[in-house]
Amino acid sequence: MCGIVGYIGTKNAKDVLLDGLEKLEYRGYDSAGIALFNQEGVQIFKEKGRIQDLKNEVPIAAYGQIGIGHTRWATHGKPSKINAHPHQSESGRFTIVHNGVIENYSLLKEEYLPGRLFKTETDTEVIVQLIEYFAGQELDTKAAFRKTISLLHGSYAITLIDAEDPEVLYAAKNKSPLLIGKGNGFNIISSDAMAALKETKEFIEILDEELISLTRDTIMIENLNGQKMERDSFIATIDSSDIEKGTYPHYMLKEIDEEPAVIRHIIQSYQNNAGEITVDQEILNEIMAADRIYIIACGTSYHAGLVGKNLIEQLAEIPVEVHVSSEMGYNMPLMSKNPLFIFITQSGETADSRQVLVKVKEKGYKTLTMTNVPGSTLDREADFSMYLHAGPEIAVASTKAYTAQIAVLSILGAAVGKQKGIQAANELDLVAELGIAANAMEGLVASKELIEHLAAEYLAVSRNAFFLGRGMDYFVAMEAALKLKEISYIQAEGFASGELKHGTIALIEDATPVFAVITQKNINWNIRGNVNEVLARGANACIISMEGVNQPGDRLVFPQVHPLLTSLVSVIPCQLLAYYAALHRGCDVDKPRNLAKSVTVE
Repeated sequence: MCGIVGYIGTKNAKDVLLDGLEKLEYRGYDSAGIALFNQEGVQIFKEKGRIQDLKNEVPIAAYGQIGIGHTRWATHGKPSKINAHPHQSESGRFTIVHNGVIENYSLLKEEYLPGRLFKTETDTEVIVQLIEYFAGQELDTKAAFRKTISLLHGSYAITLIDAEDPEVLYAAKNKSPLLIGKGNGFNIISSDAMAALKETKEFIEILDEELISLTRDTIMIENLNGQKMERDSFIATIDSSDIEKGTYPHYMLKEIDEEPAVIRHIIQSYQNNAGEITVDQEILNEIMAADRIYIIACGTSYHAGLVGKNLIEQLAEIPVEVHVSSEMGYNMPLMSKNPLFIFITQSGETADSRQVLVKVKEKGYKTLTMTNVPGSTLDREADFSMYLHAGPEIAVASTKAYTAQIAVLSILGAAVGKQKGIQAANELDLVAELGIAANAMEGLVASKELIEHLAAEYLAVSRNAFFLGRGMDYFVAMEAALKLKEISYIQAEGFASGELKHGTIALIEDATPVFAVITQKNINWNIRGNVNEVLARGANACIISMEGVNQPGDRLVFPQVHPLLTSLVSVIPCQLLAYYAALHRGCDVDKPRNLAKSVTVE
């Protein structure tokens, strides 16, 4: 959520900013704006809605060699043109964009800024007014900026222009992501490497509570005490061409179609010359030394973590707990003596997960991040990383990252199990079984016509829907429900089907859509009994099953795969059901309302 791009150089900053903001659309936003500094001063253009709406507001002739841009996801103040960034101080001297949440903004406003004229409802405007206030106390811009950020409680990534100093672009961060893009005769500030890849592939990490001063040719990094910091740059490995939709109408559909190829890429990436699964020995040693694994994640990644718990416990015989990041950060459980923490995150920037990471590292515990974005915050800050190799995922509703997470978790579990000599792991030819799963996934993504028909039949006019499952299928039911409500706005819930009689069945009425996922032999007839219970109460039931447990009347049957890997395959029709339900209901598939791709505030 929210994205920042800043530029100082010799090009027209307008083009760099607008192009960069387009690359950040996937993060989720409700308004956007840019500020350009030229001979006429600072010109601001902003608009509620999409980047295209902003483009329509920016004159073709608009120009500036220094500028800042922002996509906003509302936290303080409703989505509106006036609340959109950039924001200016009362005199107009200072202009900023800001990601994050300032927890003490109202207290700062009362203490330092009584009588100041405020135009917006945002916490961001308090920041820029504070900078002007301290500049009025005979502090130079950098000192005023440093004083301001030293008072802020919460998360922030800030980029600042001073109209009286057109040769410097300032920035600072705490908890929210921000990078320096290093160029020849220019420099860039961005929330994400994707926003700057068209200009450069060389980046410098910014750490928390650091202040940045950029000119066209120089980069200065200082801590809050004014001490200069030296840091090597790194080369981003993301290919900007990977984020183009091509002939697809939506990124989500493209990313679902890519899932079989992602699984094959993961196999290749975690395979040695002998064709065996391999994981860094240091990671294996740490996991084998742990007496308990804690998986920390949010949303879709949390659902993948539930599947991962089952995979690791069965293949490696290590106890696993799965925790929601936002709860874990404020309600730490009693830890085992030697825990290891696995953080699962598509973006590597999830604020709730990062706050847990910071806390457990302070306790000296070992940490492993599974992420799709090398160089992201959680990747850099964890002790170890395993990459998803899924390629950029642009649609807000995650699809290929979910299956990639499950595949990588299976690889980790199998590798540890083999090292420990666990029978289940030694008997599993994971390379072959993942290949079989990829083939089954390929067959399902080719069955779009049938799944679109099911979506029209069951979900065209419904206001709610239920997904049922047991065991591994229950975890898929939870993810299926999340996908449906994320993009179609149908109220959907995933339930352990055995819990129906304990309350949920009261919600079943005539024509209620109920989808049952069945892949496990040991619970086949149990869940079919649950389906009969909802049918008896008027539900419109649809069974999605795997060969070997299927029965006549099942609406969709997919090829048999290894029992531990069924979640990779059974989720595909659920993702497509959500896609087509949203499509037929006229929803914005890739950019659902109120949601963000990368949740960078708590």
